[in-house]
Amino acid sequence: MSDLGKWIMLAGAVLVVIGLLVQTGALSWFGRLPGDIRIERPNASFYFPITSMILLSVALSLIAHLVRRFF
Repeated sequence: MSDLGKWIMLAGAVLVVIGLLVQTGALSWFGRLPGDIRIERPNASFYFPITSMILLSVALSLIAHLVRRFF
């Protein structure tokens, strides 16, 4: 199997695992962290998940760094 095929299969497997975690409620804390801005009014609501996105950005940057280092 070519390298591209392996990467596509790995990405698919990772997406399946993340989907299962979301469905089972194991990631219910994500998006409700301290620092996530949530304003709810009777007519409108505003949600800005700044802390969750910073955490996601750090995790993805770390994964990208490790992939580049070892592959």
